[in-house]
Amino acid sequence: MRYDTLNTRTAVVTGAASGIGEATARRLAADGARVALLARRADRLAALAAELGPNALPVAADVTDQDSVDAARERVAAAFGPVDLVVNAAGVMLPNPVDDGRIDEWTRMLDTNVTGVLRVIRAFGPDLVAAAAAGATADLVTVSSIGAHVVFPGYAVYGATKAALTQLAAGLRTEYGPRGVRVTNIEPGLTDTELGSHIDNPALGPDGQLGAMFDAIGPLAPADVADLVGYAASRPRHVNLRHLVVLPTRQA
Repeated sequence: MRYDTLNTRTAVVTGAASGIGEATARRLAADGARVALLARRADRLAALAAELGPNALPVAADVTDQDSVDAARERVAAAFGPVDLVVNAAGVMLPNPVDDGRIDEWTRMLDTNVTGVLRVIRAFGPDLVAAAAAGATADLVTVSSIGAHVVFPGYAVYGATKAALTQLAAGLRTEYGPRGVRVTNIEPGLTDTELGSHIDNPALGPDGQLGAMFDAIGPLAPADVADLVGYAASRPRHVNLRHLVVLPTRQA
């Protein structure tokens, strides 16, 4: 299905080099939106932009670095002008028991999954407010996780970052909503992305707990989540789908 109302939109998608971010960029580009692709891996962004065509702009950026995000904002503004749709899809999942004391992993997840989102909002939020003030549709979308509510052994810190993101979206709605900016928080369940390949604990990764869940449940595809982003952003301006949970049918 094509969401034709998105063909006038200008979007920023973080985490666009893979997974839900890449699928969202593809979805929005297919709907006719101009899409700035933000991620660290410049080679993947360049390949994706070449595939999507002139309405896709590859912008190498690291959401854990404010200077990098600010430079990305300047590049997007020079190429596309102001944006009216921001999708925060960058994230990292590094599960391990808390007893392992992996401060490196905790810091990386907090800095990417929470503070990284705030850096992007700091950079592009004024565009959203200005778009809404001018009478246009403006959307901020955060990609959280069912892990914000459902607990799994080894995922305490990851789940905490996603719970923080879900709460952040709720709080932002009280600040942005009265000014006409919609805030949508999406919590996917089990989804087949490359996040699992980053897990260094065999008991929790693709050959352990995560793999067993994939076999028993069957995951969503990133495109399933991306379609929900497109649907939410294509609703009439006065309609805000504020909190969406999307699960594989077999996931409780």
